[in-house]
Amino acid sequence: MFVRRLLAAAAVLALTTSVAACGAGAPAGPYPSEDLSWTIAFGPGGGNDLMARTMVDIVQREGLYPGRILVENREGGSGASGWGHVYGQSGSGYEISTTSGSFITTPLQADTGWQPTDFTPVGLLASDHALLVTAGTAPWRTLDDWVAHARERGSAVVGGIGTVNVDFIVQQMIAEAKGYRIEYVPFNDEGQMQTALLSGAIEAMVSNPGSIMGQVEAGQVTPLTFTGGQRLPALEQVPTTTEAGIPDVPSMPRGLILPPGAPPEAQAFWVDAMQKVTATPEWQRFLDENHLIDDQRWGPDFTAYLQETQEQFRAKLTELGAL
Repeated sequence: MFVRRLLAAAAVLALTTSVAACGAGAPAGPYPSEDLSWTIAFGPGGGNDLMARTMVDIVQREGLYPGRILVENREGGSGASGWGHVYGQSGSGYEISTTSGSFITTPLQADTGWQPTDFTPVGLLASDHALLVTAGTAPWRTLDDWVAHARERGSAVVGGIGTVNVDFIVQQMIAEAKGYRIEYVPFNDEGQMQTALLSGAIEAMVSNPGSIMGQVEAGQVTPLTFTGGQRLPALEQVPTTTEAGIPDVPSMPRGLILPPGAPPEAQAFWVDAMQKVTATPEWQRFLDENHLIDDQRWGPDFTAYLQETQEQFRAKLTELGAL
C-alpha cells in the first residue's frame, strides 16, 4: 500500500512539474504564432506610409506571414511617438516598424529615450531622394526663379516632414548654397504639408517622388530640383542638386526594425521574409514607380549603417547650426 501511494505521489509531482514547464517561462510555440502590430511613425500619404503598406500588401499576397498584420499610423514628434511605442515593446517579436530619416535625426535633437541602434535590425531596403517643389500657381518655374525670389525677400517659408531631419537638412543645404534664409515649418504628414503649399501658407516643400509625382503630373506643383545623383527619367527637365552646385545631399533611409531584444527567431524570420519581398516583381515595380534606389543591408550591416549615417547627420546638423 505504501509503495502504491508513493508511486501515485510521484506521478502527481511529475504531472505538476510538466504543467509548470509548459507554463511560465516556456516557449508559447514556434514563431510566428500571433498577430503582428505594424507601426507607421507618420500620418497617411507620405513616403514611410506608402512603403510600409506596399510591404504589407506583398507579405500578405505572398503568404509570408500566417497571422493578421494590424497596421496603425502613430504620428507625432517627428516619428518619436511611433518608434517610442515600438521601443516600449522590448523583447517582443510581434511589433515592427519602417524607418525613415527621422529615425536617425529625431534622437539627435530630442530626448527620445532611445537611439536607432537600440532596436533589433531587420534591414535597409532602399534609399529615397527628394524633390523641391512649389505650388503650380506660383510664378517660380525653375530653381533659378525660386532662388531669385528667395534672395529678394531675404528668406522663404518652406516645409518638410518632421522638425530637424532629412527634409530640414535638404531645405537648409539648398538655402545656404544659394544665399537665402528659410523659415522652416514642420509637418506630421504629407497631406497637411501639401494643403499648406497649395493654400499659400508655405512657399515650397520637399517631398519624395513617390508621394508627390501625381500632383506634379496634374500640374498642381512645380518641381525645381531633385536630390538624387542623376535626373529622374520621368522629369528629365528638372536638374539635380549636384548640377546646381549642391553635392552630397542626404537621402531617406527606408528600412525595417523590431523592438529591442526581439527574439533571434523573429529577426531571422523577418530578414528572410523581406529578402523574399525584395525579390518580387511587385517590389521592383514599387522601386521604379517611386524612384527609389535599391540598397539592401541586413541585420548587423543595417545597424552599422544607422550608426555611421547618424554621425554624418550629426556633423551636418551641427555645421548648419541646428544642434
